[in-house]
Amino acid sequence: MFVREITTLSLDTFRDASKSRKLILLYPWTNYRNVFLSYYLKGVGREVLYYRTGAEQGTLSAWLQGMVDEFRHVNPKFGSNLEKVFEQNDPRPLAKALAKDLGSHSKEPLVVYIDEFDRLPFDDALTTFITDLMKELPANIQIAVSSRLLTHQPWIDFVHKGEAVVMGTERRKDDLLFRLEDHAKPQLETYAFGRGHVLVNGQPVTNWDGALPRNLFFYFIDNPLVTRDQIFETFWPNLPVKEATNVFHVTKRKISERIGMKIDEAGSFELTQYGSGFYTPSDKLVRHYDVHDFEAAVERALLTMDEREEILLLSRAIDLYRAPFLQGVEMRWMVARRDKLKSLYGQALISLARIAKRRGEKEKALGLFVRALRETPEREDVHREVMALYLSIGMVEDARKQYQILVKFLKEAQSIEPSRETRELYALIEKRL
Repeated sequence: MFVREITTLSLDTFRDASKSRKLILLYPWTNYRNVFLSYYLKGVGREVLYYRTGAEQGTLSAWLQGMVDEFRHVNPKFGSNLEKVFEQNDPRPLAKALAKDLGSHSKEPLVVYIDEFDRLPFDDALTTFITDLMKELPANIQIAVSSRLLTHQPWIDFVHKGEAVVMGTERRKDDLLFRLEDHAKPQLETYAFGRGHVLVNGQPVTNWDGALPRNLFFYFIDNPLVTRDQIFETFWPNLPVKEATNVFHVTKRKISERIGMKIDEAGSFELTQYGSGFYTPSDKLVRHYDVHDFEAAVERALLTMDEREEILLLSRAIDLYRAPFLQGVEMRWMVARRDKLKSLYGQALISLARIAKRRGEKEKALGLFVRALRETPEREDVHREVMALYLSIGMVEDARKQYQILVKFLKEAQSIEPSRETRELYALIEKRL
């Protein structure tokens, strides 16, 4: 079963751990959390209601109104109790009303999966709401929450009382289920799509004391197994070894200092450890990296034989790729990595587009193919896909323009003409003009 492939646990182990728990807490870096929950719950015959917190839902009432609007796509009558108390904006009646609405929705086992919960302000009102909701919740319902703030109240109380199971917190992100350790390791989150930003225990690192520590940090994160010679060749190819060594250790110390400034405890928090000739990730920190998660999602999507799994994984990868890798910095290794990831992103779009095309979703497929061409304009086969789709939905002039775009690109970039297959397709387009 697919679930077994993406976890280090058996399905039975997870089922036993979450049995009779009202609350499932997921750290956002739990690999493929949507896929795991979907297939786990499908396997045990439970209904799932999925709700993703929107960026604009900054208050409890707005968040609940969005939930009502979303769940009414499944059940048009959902939210009748909440509507009676929205104007009060009081967390206690809101919690009671939501529990009633969920209970009215189904008497069968039900999981309500709330994604990106951290967009809500963790204030006293929200804490009261969550606490009361857990008290009022019918026995057939579990709440699954994606939150990086697992050490905040009231989560920690639910864990200690045995009412919650935690997934994806204390060790590497490839595992899904863990016992809650007495001493949690600091969480290091690295987001390299876009200009790049780093969080330590949810706090942003904004001052790196220069560009070099920041660039070396991202190099270490992106290369979890690297030799000193590789580092020196990348950063200081023209320096004598002794001088490069001194600069390297000073820079590495600055990285540790920046990380340590965000951790409320004494000690050294080295990013790497050295052994057998390699620098590898330190075991003092729990690392989470959007690029590695993106690559893993695309890889698994290419390997799976189940179309629904493929769609979920490709969608997850596309969501992760928010912008090109480390925009604004032009080190050679970054540029090479940027090109590789851009190509992989384009392939994810193409793969999802071809699934949509097979399903007869022409407009969706067309949009995805057009997006893919922005990343991989050299793909003549994708230009043909776009031309054929334009033709099939009657947008003949757009099909002709797409051919002209391809001709210009091939001439300027490669000094070649379109293939015979493409020219034959264009001949069909001309007949329709």
